[in-house]
Amino acid sequence: MSLTFTEMHTPRVGLSIEVERQLCSEQSDYQLIEIFESREFGRFLALDGYMMCTEKDEFIYHEMMVHVPMAVNPQVRRVLVIGGGDGGAVRELCRYGSIERIDLVEIDRRVVELCEELLPSIACSLRDPRVTIRYQDGLRFVRGCEDAYDLILVDSTDPFGPGEGLFTREFYGHCYKALHGDGIMVNQNESPFYDEDARAMQRAHARIAATFPVCKLYQAHIPSYPSGHWMFGFASKGLHPVRGIQSAAWKALNIPTRYYNINLHRAAFALPTFVQELAEHVEPEH
Repeated sequence: MSLTFTEMHTPRVGLSIEVERQLCSEQSDYQLIEIFESREFGRFLALDGYMMCTEKDEFIYHEMMVHVPMAVNPQVRRVLVIGGGDGGAVRELCRYGSIERIDLVEIDRRVVELCEELLPSIACSLRDPRVTIRYQDGLRFVRGCEDAYDLILVDSTDPFGPGEGLFTREFYGHCYKALHGDGIMVNQNESPFYDEDARAMQRAHARIAATFPVCKLYQAHIPSYPSGHWMFGFASKGLHPVRGIQSAAWKALNIPTRYYNINLHRAAFALPTFVQELAEHVEPEH
C-alpha cells in the first residue's frame, strides 16, 4: 500500500505525490512540521499540510529570490532574511563573497533543526560564520531596525498562521525603514492563477506599492507550487529591477546557477496580460 501526500490548492484541485516514507511529523509551538521522501521530488518539507520546498525544484525558488536583487546591486553587504528556516535562501546568499552579514529571523527553531538534519542539501550554509540565526517573530524584529540592511528577503509561508503578520502594510513600512537608501526588498507573492491566491497576491502587492516608490512583480515556474506559476515582488527606494541590472558585474562573479540567468532576469518581469491586469493601477509610475 502506497502513502500519498496531497496538498489542496483549491477546494476542488490538489497536488498528490506518492511518498516512500515519512521522515518526521512534529507539532511545534507554531505549526505541524513534516518531511517526506518521494521518488519524484526527493525529500520535501510541509508546514501545516502545505508544501514549502522539495529537493527537486527548490533551486528555482531560492535562485529567483536571491539572484534577482543581487544582480541589481552586487554590492550588497548586509542582508536580512525573514522566514526561510529551510536555509535555501541563505545557501544562495553565501555564494557571494562580498556579503558580510546575513541575519536569518525564523520564528520556529524546530524548522531549522529538522531541515539541517533531514534536508542538508538545502540547509547546508546555515553554519556559515556570516550567518546569525534569531528565533523570533519577523514583524517584531524588523520594528527595531532602521537603516540597517542593503537587502531584505521575505521568505515567508502563506498569509495565514505564523506568516500572517508578514503580509501587512505595517510590516512593509518597517522593512522600508530598515533598508539603506539604495535598499531592496524581495518577497514571495503567491500565485496569480487560482482566485484566492490571486487576491492574496493583489493585496500584498498593493500594500508594498503604497510603501515603496519602485514596486514590480516577477515570475518563475515552480512545478510543486500551486498552478506552477509563482510570483515574487521586487521593491526598492530607487533601483529599478530591469533598467538597473548590472549584467557585467554579476556575470563576472561566476555564481553557479541552475535556473537563473541575466536573460531570464529580464524576461521574468515581462508578465502575461492577465497578471498585468491584476496589478493594474497598483504599481507606481516608474
